Amino acid sequence: MVLLDTIKDSIKELIGNAIILFPALLTAIIIIFLTKFAANFAQRVAETIAHKTVSSKSLQFLMAKTASTATWILGILLACVIAFPGLSLGDIIATLGLSSVAIGFAFQDIFKNFLAGILILLQQPFRIGDQIVVNEYEGTVDKIDIRTTEIITYTGELVVIPNSTVFTSIVRVRTAFDHRRTDLALGVDYNTSLSQASDILERTISLVEGVLQNPAPEIDLVAFGDSSIDFIIRYWTSPQQKQVRNVQTKAILSIKKAFDKANINIPYPIRTLYFYNQEKYNDYMSASDNTKASEYNKEFHENYQQ
Repeated sequence: MVLLDTIKDSIKELIGNAIILFPALLTAIIIIFLTKFAANFAQRVAETIAHKTVSSKSLQFLMAKTASTATWILGILLACVIAFPGLSLGDIIATLGLSSVAIGFAFQDIFKNFLAGILILLQQPFRIGDQIVVNEYEGTVDKIDIRTTEIITYTGELVVIPNSTVFTSIVRVRTAFDHRRTDLALGVDYNTSLSQASDILERTISLVEGVLQNPAPEIDLVAFGDSSIDFIIRYWTSPQQKQVRNVQTKAILSIKKAFDKANINIPYPIRTLYFYNQEKYNDYMSASDNTKASEYNKEFHENYQQ
């Protein structure tokens, strides 16, 4: 009987506490429900303000998500305080502070990418649509998210790169400016008039469609090669990769056509080959035998040339 009485008293106490806490729990549920609408409203307001004040789509997305997340945090904290009257806001913040240490160690990579994403969105070293190079990956920026940056390579592949990697790596932004230079190497025969070749190159490259006149193209002599005297043709185009490749193709076709018309040769590499009979000439033979072998190889070489 004592056990049954104890159970009944416990049940009555639980029911009594539930009745006491019911209004607070109901209020907390209503607050959570209203927080959903408040977060959506805050996000829409932030998006409207961002569209008017910020040009970057990624930064607009960051502002909208920040407003929504902040509203949810405030709503949940308020619901917890109301649902549990004995729990003060200071206790909640202290609990969050202690737990944040453990959470930080467990999710340090996620937080690192998150913070790097915010810094990238704020600093804007590149934007959506820019063509960049990150480590061995090159392509067009398709999306800058809180955690990752997505680029589409020139071969049509999607590459998802963690923001921490992007933030700590050397990033080459190929479309950062309105124009981009291409250096095209070319060699001419040693018998060629260099001034004539330089004039032809300058006139030809200036007439190629897509080559910018400001900055103007430059023709430089750079080296005496093994088989040729080497030029570098430096010209500027629009920075997009497709435009750079198309203009380079047109430039090569035009230069080859102009050189053919002027009878200027673009030489092949020249190599001289020597043939020796290794069975009749080696380091283990006597001096007289080596002399005979040398005369044999000379006769063999002369006969080969004939």
